[in-house]
Amino acid sequence: MNHALEQLTKQDASGHAIQGDLDYAGGQGRLSGLKFELAAVDNPASFTQKHTDVKSERDALIKVAHGTTTLAFKFKDGIIVATDSRATMGNIIGSQTVKKVIEINPYLLGTMAGGAADCGFWERVLGMECRLYELRNKKRISVAAASKILVNLVLRYKGMGLSMGTMVAGWDEKGPGLFYVDSEGERMTNDLFSVGSGSTFAYGILDASYKYDMEPEEAIDLARRAIYHAAHRDAFSGGVVRMYWVKRDGWVPFPLEDVSDLYYKYHPEIQLTNATESPITVTSV
Repeated sequence: MNHALEQLTKQDASGHAIQGDLDYAGGQGRLSGLKFELAAVDNPASFTQKHTDVKSERDALIKVAHGTTTLAFKFKDGIIVATDSRATMGNIIGSQTVKKVIEINPYLLGTMAGGAADCGFWERVLGMECRLYELRNKKRISVAAASKILVNLVLRYKGMGLSMGTMVAGWDEKGPGLFYVDSEGERMTNDLFSVGSGSTFAYGILDASYKYDMEPEEAIDLARRAIYHAAHRDAFSGGVVRMYWVKRDGWVPFPLEDVSDLYYKYHPEIQLTNATESPITVTSV
């Protein structure tokens, strides 16, 4: 962290922090166009940690408001990626049409959970890095290498207020690849992930029905149902269901589906049990 701060922070004659250039990807190059304002204090990292609340646990000068549902899983014919589209600012719905899947290149997708600006900015930087890799090496970057670049980028800002829980999904020479990367420097691979405030509800559907050898129609319906149920139960998720299918020859998007319309499709699954057969009776004492 100290090394990163030395690279990012320069001081003027009065000792105040000024804009610094971002050194990226382990020192492979310098993106002179990317500049960040750091707090004009002796230790910007400690100042940011003290006054930023990422996990909604305490009052702070900077409160990162977030809430979403994203998921991705492998199956025998590729990877299904699905998200909702609601953006919230605390208890306020800011938008119902946020695109939480970032198209990094024709074979690689990233998802957004956490701070929208953080996820959007760093995954677009990742897209630029992936393109530069192709130009240098004359071949597509692997999913594992792309996720490694992303975690190296955000790890330099660990503890400085970033809020990211992303998935990187794609197809390379080894087949389908799925990785989870977050702003704490965590990076892991698995066959199934769900991230966001609605993920506990989505996991309930996924754990009950997921299997690797599903047919494409089963996989698509499973992802749709998981996002719908998360949006139905989680106040911070909603809008439309956005889905992609990652195949050998690239990803394919699906038409958007409003979760309000899906309510009527899945209504038999969530109706009250024995509500009409057992009416409430009031007994006077």
